[in-house]
Amino acid sequence: MCMSGSATSCEECLLIHPSCAWCAQEDFGRGRTLTSRCDFSQNLLKRGCDAHFIEYPTSSINVQQNTPLSSKGSGATQYDVVQIMPQKISLSLRPADQTWFSLQVRQVEDYPVDLYYLMDLSLSMKDDLDTIRNLGTKLAHEMGKLTSNFRLGFGSFVDKNMSPFSYTAPKYQENPCNGYKLFPNCVPSFGFRHILSLTDKVDRFNEEVQKQMVSRNRDAPEGGFDAILQAAVCKEKIGWRKEAYHLLVFATDDVPHLALDGRLGGLVHPHDGQCHLNDNNEYSASTQMDYPSLALLGEKLAENNIFLIFAVTKRLYVIYKNFTALIPGTTVEILDQDSKNVIQLIITAYNNIRSKVELSVWDHPEDISLSFTATCQDGKPLPGLRKCADLKIGDTVSFNVSVEARSCPPRGTVKSFTIKPVGFKDRLEVAVEYECDCGCSRNAQNNSSICSSIGTYNCGTCHCEPGYLGARCECQEGEASSMFLSACREAEGKQICSGRGECSCNQCLCYESEFGKIYGSFCECDDFSCARHKGILCSGHGECHCGECKCHAGYIGDNCNCSTETSSCISDDGQMCSGRGSCVCGRCQCTEPGAFGDTCEKCPTCPDACGTKRECIECRLFNSGRLADNQTCQRQCKDKIITVETLKTEEPGAVLCLYKTDNDCVMKFTYSEHASGQSILSALKEPECGGGPDALMVLLAVVGSILLVGLVLLAAWKLVITIHDRREFARFQSARSRARYEMASNPLYKHPISTHFVETDFSMYSKSYNGGLH
Repeated sequence: MCMSGSATSCEECLLIHPSCAWCAQEDFGRGRTLTSRCDFSQNLLKRGCDAHFIEYPTSSINVQQNTPLSSKGSGATQYDVVQIMPQKISLSLRPADQTWFSLQVRQVEDYPVDLYYLMDLSLSMKDDLDTIRNLGTKLAHEMGKLTSNFRLGFGSFVDKNMSPFSYTAPKYQENPCNGYKLFPNCVPSFGFRHILSLTDKVDRFNEEVQKQMVSRNRDAPEGGFDAILQAAVCKEKIGWRKEAYHLLVFATDDVPHLALDGRLGGLVHPHDGQCHLNDNNEYSASTQMDYPSLALLGEKLAENNIFLIFAVTKRLYVIYKNFTALIPGTTVEILDQDSKNVIQLIITAYNNIRSKVELSVWDHPEDISLSFTATCQDGKPLPGLRKCADLKIGDTVSFNVSVEARSCPPRGTVKSFTIKPVGFKDRLEVAVEYECDCGCSRNAQNNSSICSSIGTYNCGTCHCEPGYLGARCECQEGEASSMFLSACREAEGKQICSGRGECSCNQCLCYESEFGKIYGSFCECDDFSCARHKGILCSGHGECHCGECKCHAGYIGDNCNCSTETSSCISDDGQMCSGRGSCVCGRCQCTEPGAFGDTCEKCPTCPDACGTKRECIECRLFNSGRLADNQTCQRQCKDKIITVETLKTEEPGAVLCLYKTDNDCVMKFTYSEHASGQSILSALKEPECGGGPDALMVLLAVVGSILLVGLVLLAAWKLVITIHDRREFARFQSARSRARYEMASNPLYKHPISTHFVETDFSMYSKSYNGGLH
């Protein structure tokens, strides 16, 4: 790897690979090509290079300030609180050599809090203004449970007082509500008005709010982003303390104007990101500059360590949720129509902020790659992540940071960058020096006799004057011989200088190419023949070395188009791709049939879909279940939940889910995906519960059933026997009637009375009779 490069000097050798070393010994490698001086250090030792001639600089880390982490934010040491360790380090980096360092972060207990309440005072917020008139006292009481050092401030906004954003006709100058029957009196429109600087005297907050009146603008969007920027950058007037959490609560019931909207009113000057509050504490550049962009807003909020809390009505939740993805350190909460839940909203948002730590990088040098691995409370390393969630105040988390320099800046360059948790004043300052020079270069000899007095001897090699070639500058350009030509072939039968150069004095002089650089001992390498992605060499995330992409830190693959970053694959429940897929090149590839979404979080047909959504039903509707005792319910359960009296299961695509509650009732709900991509849960208001069975009635029912079955079987048996007997008797009778003789004609029968006939001579009787009788 080292010998096949194009290194003809020590510095070039060091750039090939962090494992390469250079031998500066004068008589080393005689008879070999110049690149043979560049090799692994162990190989150079084996080939006869003395150890003290080997140039092999390595990366190193030096911790300059490492004050231990604090445990509390109050008391005598509140101005010296430390929440990140170490605080200063210096790195000495050799290009392409990855170096690791670790840092720890802890959110201390009882840390001071500054809260600035920025309220929309357009006409639609009139009922909200009435609600917060005593907000200061109540909020101070609740925040007192979380910190002993709390300050509160107040500001308001409407919109730019110019057409088409506000009413500008003369009759509306003093009263924009002129002619509006529902509310005929209001104050003129204004961009932003700072009313109360941060103070621990909460009664002052109530007094100032009591004085406020609403105004009226013309279009629906408000000029709130103007107000946010001024509240962030006007640090002295607002009164932000350096040693405190900065919370900026932005309460509104409509969408904001964004950058370029100002052009509708002829404002073409982009916002400069500066403070423009006049002596009356009003935004003086409202009608001079455009609205700020999201990028500018995020930059200024992070620069001043401000957590922005969007308190918006339910219909705007999705819009402002999208803003939070573009503005680091921002959360969004749902505000009731009259702001009656604002205190609980602020407490919830504050707890969410304190439950997570996320690192940000400032002034990141372009030629330095950073890669993070987070180790949160479970102790498991999470590569590619720079944040931890579900933390309790006082928990300590750690991060390993991989640093790699991709190039060498001019000699003596020192760069720096800063790593800081989002919203913290604490930071880690990192200074970077580059190990790109060889020590032997400091002893270079011009016009050295070793180089025929026509070259510079440097680190064991000669750098010849123009027109001279050779290891000792012994040849002139144009000379050629068979001996020189044979040294320019990579192997017998191969082309001279790979067909991409000329042989001169046993060395290949490579041709120039419009596509890039051709190099190597035999011109066998170039920096343009590597794989491309979308026409970009090595996807722009690597360097081409001799036909092979050498990827920058955080990227892999033949063309370096595959990111190893996994943070975008982590779902809200902390699982990789919701446990239904794998993270490939920074994007989830869902493997579970039916799963979809950026993190495979949507899957109505998955076997575990009902179980997953059940926890959200329990914690959102009944404040029970696994998620009820921690702060992850609101974060993980963002699906829309509709409670109904009767559950409709015939809706196409809806999955019916049932589960048994602790009191043996049955809870039913359906889970479906809306066309917009939102998950919708329809659940019964109450679980279905049946009355418990009577034990005596159950016993009697069982005994009665047994007796009834016995009687039925007995009756059936009797019926079968009766039918059988009758059939047999009928068969007997039929047989008897069909007999061929009667009892009188039976030849075997003898009647008990016999009759005998005797012949008698009746003549004598006759004579006797006649004679005697007459």
